[in-house]
Amino acid sequence: MIRRAETPGRCPQKGVSRGLRTKLSHSNMADSKAKPAKAANRTPPKSPGDPARDKATKRLSLESEGASEGAAAAPELSALEEAFRRFAVHGDTRATGKEMHGKNWSKLCKDCHVIDGKNVTITDVDIVFSKIKGKSCRTITFEQFQEALEELAKKRFKDKSSEEAVREVHRLIEGRAPVISGVTKAVSSPTVSRLTDTTKFTGSHKERFDPSGKGKGKAGRVDLVDESGYVPGYKHAGTYDQKVQGGK
Repeated sequence: MIRRAETPGRCPQKGVSRGLRTKLSHSNMADSKAKPAKAANRTPPKSPGDPARDKATKRLSLESEGASEGAAAAPELSALEEAFRRFAVHGDTRATGKEMHGKNWSKLCKDCHVIDGKNVTITDVDIVFSKIKGKSCRTITFEQFQEALEELAKKRFKDKSSEEAVREVHRLIEGRAPVISGVTKAVSSPTVSRLTDTTKFTGSHKERFDPSGKGKGKAGRVDLVDESGYVPGYKHAGTYDQKVQGGK
């Protein structure tokens, strides 16, 4: 019999031993199990910035929802509380309007005419503030502010009942705002007044101002040519046309 020449690298199924076939079957099964696992992990991984962005987006959405809910649920401020907040933030950019310092408390009582100089003085205002605020605190809340007004109302309106006195004090404060002082005036001294008095100027400086003290502008700095046709200093300058028209 003529036997076929076997191709190098190939072996017939009959010539394969049982142990080798077992190893091949196990390797095929392992490959078939590993392939689906790789296919299941095809989704690309998220970039490192995605978690932070998701957190920021979630936080902003929660804040916006909270702000909208807070705006819807927040009650309207009374006129007294609005005035309290205006004075509480006056002169302090970091103030929130929920607490008031003693300086602004004194200004409120002064601008709203709670201090009348007779029944209520600046000393009474300071004493009440020290009495109402806490020992280690430097500010008062709106609730303490109302208590302080009740204390001052008894002195401010002695001839009225406690309820009417508190109501009158509230009327003095409601709708009011801090009074802004005017510009500080410069202190006048003989030296400054002499240097700024145009009537005492001489020479070329005198020509720069008119008799009322107002500057002439360019006419006071530059010699302008008079093209009117009249002699300089002529008293009746500009009356020629009127005389001619009147004669006709």
